[in-house]
Amino acid sequence: MTPKKHVVFDVVGTCVSFDAFYNCIDRVIGDKLRAQCITPRFFGFSWMTAAELEFTFLSISERYKPYKEVITALFYRTLHMAGIEDPRLFATEAERDQCVQGYSELELRPGTRECFAKLREAGFTVWCLTTGDTKRVRGYFERAGVDMPLENFISCDSQGVAKPTLAAYRPAMGKFAEEDVKWFAAAHMWDVSAAVKVGFRGAYCTLYEKESCAEIFDTQLEVLEDSLPEMADKIIAVSG
Repeated sequence: MTPKKHVVFDVVGTCVSFDAFYNCIDRVIGDKLRAQCITPRFFGFSWMTAAELEFTFLSISERYKPYKEVITALFYRTLHMAGIEDPRLFATEAERDQCVQGYSELELRPGTRECFAKLREAGFTVWCLTTGDTKRVRGYFERAGVDMPLENFISCDSQGVAKPTLAAYRPAMGKFAEEDVKWFAAAHMWDVSAAVKVGFRGAYCTLYEKESCAEIFDTQLEVLEDSLPEMADKIIAVSG
């Protein structure tokens, strides 16, 4: 029997851009941030990164909380860390909630459709592994008109664990036969390098992080490209 071919994608940050989140922050509190010499993009990145840190720490200490709860809680702390003297006078809870909603309005990167099409034409099944809830994450694809079957989503939410805990990748690996071709593709170096540790072949795209910082991850990746369609081409080429 011919081995089947699979590519498991990270979604948010890889297939989906954060631009809509940053733009929402700009619309809601952008003028107030700039008055404090803080760009909305950098505040958004700092807020999101702080939330990811706490989300991960809660998960590995067996106190898992959904990401939306965590990012909501971290809003005022991040404003404080950015130098805002009284964060709760600076922004209302309604403004906070509007900014959080922006995270649910993220949009697919332009190359995602082409990337998936190339892989499917070459006989690969495309999967998504996400830390977010499946309904929200699938919505990104539905709004863009990109076919991504519900049954091909795997969510860490149902496991109560968060990437890059290795246990988060194992349910995905367990769906495939030992002889199958199994890739994990991401625009986060921490993500793809962790997936490699559980047995996936690794494909990394630089379109988000730009700098891979490979020296701290100690992982040999077979594919490293600058765009999602180029990454698909290379996965196809080296899979034989």
